[in-house]
Formats: sequence, C-alpha cells, structure tokens
Amino acid sequence: MRWAWSFKASLGNGRDKEEKDDRFSTTDARPDFLCIGAQKGGTTWLYEQLDAHPDFWMPPFKEIHYFDELSRTKRVFPPRRRDERDFFFLENMKSLSDRFYIDIENYARLFAPKGSLLSGDITPAYSMLNDEIIQRIVDCFPTLKVIFLARDPVARAWSHLSMAVRFGMTSPFDVTDVDEVTRNLLHPGVLLRSHPSKIVARWRRYVHSKLFRVYFFDDLEENPTVLRRSILHFLGSDPDKPSGRLRADYNSSAKTKKLRLTEKVRLHIAHFFKEELKACAMELGGRAKEWPARYGFGLLWFFAQLVDDFDLLSISDWVT
Repeated sequence: MRWAWSFKASLGNGRDKEEKDDRFSTTDARPDFLCIGAQKGGTTWLYEQLDAHPDFWMPPFKEIHYFDELSRTKRVFPPRRRDERDFFFLENMKSLSDRFYIDIENYARLFAPKGSLLSGDITPAYSMLNDEIIQRIVDCFPTLKVIFLARDPVARAWSHLSMAVRFGMTSPFDVTDVDEVTRNLLHPGVLLRSHPSKIVARWRRYVHSKLFRVYFFDDLEENPTVLRRSILHFLGSDPDKPSGRLRADYNSSAKTKKLRLTEKVRLHIAHFFKEELKACAMELGGRAKEWPARYGFGLLWFFAQLVDDFDLLSISDWVT
C-alpha cells in the first residue's frame, strides 16, 4: 500500500523548541543510509551485521516505517532498550509518530544518538514509496546512500507467502494447486514487492548512481563474507574491524520454515514472473542476469533480444 502523507509546512516553530532534547547533539543528526528492501531479501541479516559492527549505531529495532506508516506499525517483538541512546530514540519516535504529517527535520533528529558513528533506516516497505516522497527524502538528505537487496522474484514471492501464512496474514492454502497459488501471488502486498526492476528504476530516477547500490541475495547465500565487506565499504566503514562474535554467515531468519514448493508450482511461478525475470536481467544486471536461465528462459530470452535488436535495426535502416 502506498501512503500520501502531508509534509510539515514550516520548520522551527514554537512546539519544536519546547520539545528539544539536549542529551545529544543534533548538528549532524540524519540517517547516513536507507535500505529499501527487498522484503525477504536479507534485510534482517544486514541489520544484525551493522548493529554488531563498531562503526555503527543502529536504531533499537530494525524497521522504522516512518515514511510509509509514520512509525505506527505494531511490533511483534519489544524494541531494544540497551542504554540512554535507545531511550532517546524511542521517546522521540513516540512523539514523532503522534503527528499526522511527515516531519523530516525531526525524523533526522532520531539519529542524533549515533554521534560520530554511522546509522540508517532499514525498512523494506520503503521500496513502495511514491515519487513525491522519494524526491523529498533525496532533497532533504543529498548525501544519503540507498541500498536495495535484490532477490529472484520467484524465490522472494514464495518466501513472502510462507511468512504470510506463518504469521496469520494469509489463510493457509493448497500449495500444490496452481490456481490457489496464483490467487495468492496476485495479492497486492505480494505482487507489488515482486517487481524489483520497477522498484530499482523508480529509485534510480532520484538517487545519484554513486549513492545507490543493488546487492543480491544470491551472494548472501553463497559468500556472505564478501557481501558484508562490499556493503560496509560502500557505507564508509572499515570492513576489517571485528564484530564481536557475530559471523558474516549468521542470519537469524535463514532457518525459518517455508511452505513446501513442488517443481510444478515452482515452474508455474516462474512463468508468472517470466517478464519480470527478463526485466531484472536488463535493469539490475549482476546476478540477475542468471535468473531467467534458472527457469529455462535463458536461450529463449537471449534469442528474443537478438530478434528485437534486429527488428529495430531493420526499421532504422528502412527509415533512413
């Protein structure tokens, strides 16, 4: 679901002065990065890795949900209350969520406890923000870095459905019935998040290429140490600093039980997302180029691209 919240009309009014908290300096209070998803793409792993790293102070819970729900999301688990920085964040978050408009100035102040460290907001739902809000965020935070963790749409959608059934967001269904599977894939909450090519293209229109990175769940599965190092380097931290006992391959969500996926249903979902798999190969590049061939679309897709290119060339020659 996309929300169109009102923005604060003016800054620095009397109410803000009354609510000012001097426990932490707000001179450089702002998020250094956003991770906009993808849901079921490794964002919990990323939060845990950054929270354990000495160069970061991360908020006491993973998903702030400010720009999509004004932080009014109900939380399954209680937030961390480790020290005064956490209490500062939680107190200000409560005050901020009482307002009916997006107040970016005071949202930025949430990150005052970071001091000289790095900090950011990891909320996969931000992948669905509309253009107006994305533009406003980028205008207010011109040096903000943005990360998107991309996952094969077929695997991501199935993991999403598994989570929905597990938490009671979706009624259990016959996982061997392709019609039932299709009905659930068409749910807006699943469908809209299963088109990473569109998500990435939309955010790239507003975020400078030097500040935007796409990483792949494939790399998290195959070599999390290398992926961790790459992300840390992009965010401006030291990849060689130890993160206590937390290993790069630790992922608290990795062993979560999934719905049984038969080969028949797997191929059905692949055909459902056939065009998106092609679009991802073109828009995302990298590991996404491997996704079509994973479901038998490789040679066919490549041949189709050659035909399209030939047709365009022929038309161009004919016109000229």
